[in-house]
Amino acid sequence: MQAKTPEQSKTILTDMVLPGETNPLNNLFGGELLARMDRAASIAARRHCRHIVVTASVNHVAFSKAVPLGSVVTVEAKVSRAFKTSMEVFIDVWIEDRVSGERSKANEGIYTFVAVDDTGKPVLVPEVLPETDLEKQRFDAALRRKQLSLLLSGKMKPHDATELKAFFE
Repeated sequence: MQAKTPEQSKTILTDMVLPGETNPLNNLFGGELLARMDRAASIAARRHCRHIVVTASVNHVAFSKAVPLGSVVTVEAKVSRAFKTSMEVFIDVWIEDRVSGERSKANEGIYTFVAVDDTGKPVLVPEVLPETDLEKQRFDAALRRKQLSLLLSGKMKPHDATELKAFFE
């Protein structure tokens, strides 16, 4: 199985915020944005492994900026790291100013997907080979996030969380 770069999984979804997708303040509902992020991330994960993928967890979402009615929203997703059968996908959400066309980062999220076969059994996925500085940072941080998640769920003993030890030494 050949390793792939994050760029090979890159998925970009662009859409406009419509009236039926907004709250009483005329901003995009958070759930609507989460669904868009999940779709982009699942496409990125599938591009990486070429198998059926299922959302295992939403590890982090930051709603930093409201997304107003009529905004053009771009969701960009890339696989940041792959483990045995799972993949972490980092998602950046951008909004475009209606007048100037300038893009600004509105939100971000980190989702985990598991690759499965037709019967739902997990399958192995290719490794990730990060290229850019940002991809390398996200790749390194993914292992810390995974170990923290396993530690908090009781699936890993504290002394086995090698990537987290540096925080406490």
